Amino acid sequence: MCGRYAATANPDELVEEFEVEQDRTAEPARSILKNPQSPPAGTPDFNLAPSKQAPVVLTRAPRATSGQAAPATSEGHADGPAPVRQLRLLTWGLVPSWAKDTKIGMRMINARAESVLEKGSFAKAAASRRCLVPAQGWYEWQKSPVSTDAKGNPRKQPFYMHRADGDVVAFAGLYEFWRDREIADGDDPQAWLTTFTIITTEAEAGLDRIHDRQPLVLEREDWSTWLDPSLSDPDEVARLLAFSAPGRFEAYPVGTAVSSNRSNGPQLIEPAGIDELDGVVDPLTGEIIGGDAQASPAETVGGPNPA
Repeated sequence: MCGRYAATANPDELVEEFEVEQDRTAEPARSILKNPQSPPAGTPDFNLAPSKQAPVVLTRAPRATSGQAAPATSEGHADGPAPVRQLRLLTWGLVPSWAKDTKIGMRMINARAESVLEKGSFAKAAASRRCLVPAQGWYEWQKSPVSTDAKGNPRKQPFYMHRADGDVVAFAGLYEFWRDREIADGDDPQAWLTTFTIITTEAEAGLDRIHDRQPLVLEREDWSTWLDPSLSDPDEVARLLAFSAPGRFEAYPVGTAVSSNRSNGPQLIEPAGIDELDGVVDPLTGEIIGGDAQASPAETVGGPNPA
């Protein structure tokens, strides 16, 4: 968790929603994919998976007029340009600056809120390279307590989670720059890979019937603070990392097509029919739905409170 999400807004919509000052999604950016991204990066994607490029909001000092491809090093102090809020296309899967290659990114798609300030792979980014990852909602797979697949393993049912009020979802994230030393020209866009990770926290009551973790979703009043690269108070960062507001989300089962990263389109977030469910635990009531165990209690799977 979180391993898939729906990013359905176009850049112009995100610019308005997140009060972005610079839309840089049209600029060339290095990708780690062997084949062209589908759908193209920066367009609505209902099944955004790790290694893809995705729109990310961050606040950073604008780069100098020379060396355009290299990231700016100033974070907007008195002797440098003021930071501005930007929208960029970043690769999902954090690659630290010290990494020997980019493969580590697939193991770092998430960072735990409880340890991100101390863990070496994330601590520096948590201190000054924080970002917001816009989404419509996210997916998680629930292991059935009663139903098994053809191999005898617990059946996995995909669920889709989104804000009950219909507002945009803003995942708390971190980003990093990685320099490819095999490319001598630092102005070459391919010399730099910019990546991000999504921070997760303990799942709230109800959602914990689907998975024990969920993304850390921040509210609008905290966006500017989280994005501020000059924020140096670890207690304030820790406060945001500990943020919790149960009851904001709705969750429902969706069709298994989302399990393939080749599937895409708005049909992926449509609710699954009752005939598609087999041993699925209702996150609201804790009852088991579908199959032979229709509407039987499953209180051992999750807590008593609704999502």
